[in-house]
Amino acid sequence: MLTNLQQQPADALLALIKLHNDDPRADKIDLGVGVYRTGQGDTPVFGAIKAAEAKLVAEQDSKAYLGPEGDMGFVRALMPYVFGAENPDMDGRIEGMQTPGGTGSLRLALAMAHKAGVKRLIVGTPSWPNHAQICKDIGLEVVEFTHATAEGVTDIDALRKALAEAQPADAILLHGCCHNPTGIDYTDAQWDEIAALLAETKILPILDLAYQGLGKGMEADAYGLRTVLAAVPEALVCYSCDKNFGLYRDRVGALYAMVADVATLGAVMSNGHSLARANWSQPPDHGAAAVRLILQDAALTAQWLDELDQMRDRMRQVRDRLAAAGTAGKADLTPMGGQNGLFSMVPVSKEQVLELRTKHGIYMAASGRINVAGLTMGNIDQFIAAVADVTGAAVDA
Repeated sequence: MLTNLQQQPADALLALIKLHNDDPRADKIDLGVGVYRTGQGDTPVFGAIKAAEAKLVAEQDSKAYLGPEGDMGFVRALMPYVFGAENPDMDGRIEGMQTPGGTGSLRLALAMAHKAGVKRLIVGTPSWPNHAQICKDIGLEVVEFTHATAEGVTDIDALRKALAEAQPADAILLHGCCHNPTGIDYTDAQWDEIAALLAETKILPILDLAYQGLGKGMEADAYGLRTVLAAVPEALVCYSCDKNFGLYRDRVGALYAMVADVATLGAVMSNGHSLARANWSQPPDHGAAAVRLILQDAALTAQWLDELDQMRDRMRQVRDRLAAAGTAGKADLTPMGGQNGLFSMVPVSKEQVLELRTKHGIYMAASGRINVAGLTMGNIDQFIAAVADVTGAAVDA
């Protein structure tokens, strides 16, 4: 029977990791994998996480199952940061559950939406490749619109058109901040308009907030999500702590549902629990427990937020240096200065991406997406010069 299974293509990003690891050049640069790196190229464990883990070792008295909903102390401790401190559960209309990372949250949200009757998911492109992959596996049709223009700003006209053409059984997926892969976010004024349009269409918003705090700050990065939730009757929110707590391998995420009628919230969450039970049964505990301990301790919370500020400031320095370079050959790097988060798209062709890899030891996705945290003050000029070389002109510095 197993011989009926066909060979699947290797994940392009995972293949890129192996190519980079096998490259013997000392000056190679990895801009592919979406993890934060310091100016020394390391992906450290947060000091606040280390402290919380020490408390876990000393105080945790059981490794028993938590149930499909996971650590509800973690889920609720996170809510004021996501939804606002004044009314984090929107008068009882919001409840959540723990998931294995942001990917688990997305998988669960899309499965719940499909079970509720959603047939199509409206997605701005380019988007994170796993969005479409999960939809295909679940059986949701993907309807695409263009997220950003060639000038490096959001294509709000394309979004308006997509919403105008939406059907009753549609949902729309929106990146809350730090758009992956472009780094191009909606302005606050555009979020205001988007929220008003969603209130008119009545389709289901699914908000993917995977990078809160890495763009402009925890509060500023939640503006779009909170604005939409204030305007619509119901929504699903997918959250990841993998980036803003540095818990990549521990897979820490949450799914939140907002309902129009508090009386229906129990039924909605029961479907989430049932779907989770059939998928992963119980979420992993360790990382979520560490986040809970941080958020329940004022000193650890302050330490975490300070470490997050340092991450964001370093990435902003990299973006400012790229923007200051102006054009690297025929590639305009200026827009990167106004973008947010880990990712941006370098305007190079697939052939030029290959040349960057073979000639200069620079590893990035074929689409031109780079992880800006892979650049440091020690290698950024090398990168700019290499882009100038493959695009055919000198650097304007």
